[in-house]
Amino acid sequence: MSLLSLSLLLLLLPLISSQPPPFPFTTSYLIDCGGLNNFTSDLNRTWLSDRFYTGGAPGLVSEPHNFPQPQERTLRFFPPNSYGKKNCYSLPSLPSGRYYLRTFTVYDNYDSKLRSPSFDVSVEGTLVFSWRSPWPETVSKDGAYSDLFAFVKDGVADVCFYSIATDPPVIASLELVQVDPLSYDSSSTGSDLVLVNYGRFTCGSNTFGPGFSDDVDPFGRVWQSDAASRNANSKVRVLSTTNVIANAGRPSNYFPMRLYQTAVTTESRAGGGIIEYFLNVDTRLDYLIWFHFAEIDPMVVEAGQRVFDVYVDGLNVRRIDVYKEVGAFSAFDWHYVVEKLNTTSLSVKFVSVVGPPLISGLENYAMVPLDFSTVPSQVAAMRALKDSLRIPDRMGWNGDPCAPSTWDAWEGVTCHPNPDGSGSLVVTQLDLGSQGLKGYISDQISLLSNLVSLNLSSNSLRGNLPLGMGQKSLVRLDLSNNQLSGAIPDSLGSSSLQLALLNNNELEGQVPEKLYSVGVHGGVIDLSSNRGLCGVPTMPACPFFWENKSISTGGKVAIGLSCVVVLVLLVLMVYICCIRRGRNDYDFALPQDLISIAAKRNRYQRQKSLMLLELETQHTNGFPATMSPL
Repeated sequence: MSLLSLSLLLLLLPLISSQPPPFPFTTSYLIDCGGLNNFTSDLNRTWLSDRFYTGGAPGLVSEPHNFPQPQERTLRFFPPNSYGKKNCYSLPSLPSGRYYLRTFTVYDNYDSKLRSPSFDVSVEGTLVFSWRSPWPETVSKDGAYSDLFAFVKDGVADVCFYSIATDPPVIASLELVQVDPLSYDSSSTGSDLVLVNYGRFTCGSNTFGPGFSDDVDPFGRVWQSDAASRNANSKVRVLSTTNVIANAGRPSNYFPMRLYQTAVTTESRAGGGIIEYFLNVDTRLDYLIWFHFAEIDPMVVEAGQRVFDVYVDGLNVRRIDVYKEVGAFSAFDWHYVVEKLNTTSLSVKFVSVVGPPLISGLENYAMVPLDFSTVPSQVAAMRALKDSLRIPDRMGWNGDPCAPSTWDAWEGVTCHPNPDGSGSLVVTQLDLGSQGLKGYISDQISLLSNLVSLNLSSNSLRGNLPLGMGQKSLVRLDLSNNQLSGAIPDSLGSSSLQLALLNNNELEGQVPEKLYSVGVHGGVIDLSSNRGLCGVPTMPACPFFWENKSISTGGKVAIGLSCVVVLVLLVLMVYICCIRRGRNDYDFALPQDLISIAAKRNRYQRQKSLMLLELETQHTNGFPATMSPL
C-alpha cells in the first residue's frame, strides 16, 4: 500500500467508524384511518389507505385546512350501537418481536355534536390510553400523538378501542414499525411490559422525527422540544454542533445523531446552577427514564471539567462526568427505573458539582405490565365460533375475548382466571340465546375446555352437534328451538351435565343412555319435538339394527356374516360349473359303447323296413315271398 493510500485511509477511518450499521428491520404499516387511497407524503413516507379494521365508518375533521398532513384530516369512528363497544385494528403478518406504535387522535367536531368522546385504547390486550371527555381544547381541535413500545408474539398486533357509554371512539392514523427486540434494555426488563411514552425530549432543539421533519429515526420516534417541561426557574443556554457524534445510531436503540448535536446547560459558564424538568406520571406505576448526554462544548477537553449529580424524585441517583465516560463528541446513555410513584409529577434535576450541568435528551416511559390474556387455543376457538355462528357486528366480538380485564368480555361471554394458575384467562360461559344467529356450531368449540354453561337457544342454527361438544366441565346446555339435525354425540353423556335442553330441533337416532340418565339422577333433560330420537323410555324403540341414524354394530356384524355365507356359495357354484368342466370337455356326452349298440339297432330297423317293403312289392306282383336271413 502506498503512503498516500495509507494516509487517506487514516483520515477516513474516524468517519468510517462513526457510521452506524444499517437498520436490519423492515416490517412496518402506516395506515391513514378513514383514508380512501394510498399516497406518499411530502416527507417521502408511504401511507396505506384504511384497512385491517373490524367496523366503524370513515369521517373527516371539520377544518381540514388546519392540518398539514393528509393522514391527520381523515379518521375512523366506531358507533357502539352498530359495531359494539369493542372494535379493533388487527395488523397481520408480523414477525415476532418488538414494535413501535404511534397513534394520532383528533376530534375537531367531526360529528357536529361539540362533545369529545370518552373511550379507552388497548394494545395486545393491555390498556394503554384513556381518553375522557372533555378533552383539552388544544387536543380536541389540533389532535395529539401517543406512542409506545410493545412485543407482538402471535403474528398479529391488536389495537382495540372500547366505547364508554354511547361515545364512538375515534382514530386518525396508526403507525407500526418493527424495532430491535433488545432495545430499551428488554433483556433486563423483560418482554411482558408495554413502554408507554410519557415524554420524549430533545434538549435545545425543535421537534423532529418522521412525519415532522426530514430527520431520520429508524424507530419512527418523534422527539419533542424540552422547553414546555423545563422548570421556568432553570436559566439555560443552548449548545449545538455540526460535528459527527460517535456512537450515535448504534444497536440496539439506534438513537439519532441529531439528538446529541444539541444540549442545554446553565447560563453560568463558570459553573453552578440547576436544570430541572417536571415529567408527567401516573401513580402506582413504575417508570423507565433514559438520559442522553454528549460533550459538545469544545472548551471541555479533559475529565473533571464538567461533573454533575442526577436527582430523581429528590433522590441523588448518579454522578455524571461525560468526558470521563466516553470523551468529547460521543454519545453516552444511561437509564434509571423509578418504582411505585405516588405523585402525578416527577422531578428530574441536574445539579452542578464542577462546572455547569448538561443534558442532550430525556425519555420517560411508563412500564405497564401486560394484562392477563385469553389462552391462545381458546382465542382460536372463539374466533372460529364468531365465523360459524355468524355473530352480528353489533355484538363487538373483536380482539381478545376476555382482555383487557378492566373491560367487559365479549358480549354474551363470561371469563375467569385459568384454574392452572398460569395467569391466563379462560371462557367459562356463552350466553347467546335469542340473538338471531343463523350459522352452525364449529367443531373447535371442543377447545373451550373450561366451558361450564352454553346457551344457544332460540336461534336458527343448523347442522350437526360437534363430536367434541361434551367437555367434562359442561354443566348446563341449552340448544333448544333451533334447526339442529343429525344424531346426539355420545360425548355429551361424558360431561357433568345437570341441564340438557335439546327440544324443538330436528335431531334423530338413538339417544345416548348416559345423556338420558341426567334426568334419572336429578337433572333436567328435554328431548321433545325432534324428528326421530329413539331408544330410551318415553320414546319409540329404534328400528332393528339401527342406532344413531346409522346401522348399529350388531347390524353391521350380521350383514358381514351374511356376505361371507353368500360368497362361499358363489365360490362353490363357480367350482362346480367351471373348474370341473375344464378338466373333461365331454363330461355330459354318451359313452362310446352305448353309441355302438344304438348304431346296430338303427341299422337293423332300416334293413327290416326294406325287407317289408320288398315283400309287399312281390306280393303285389304275384311273386312268392321269401325271407333272407339277416
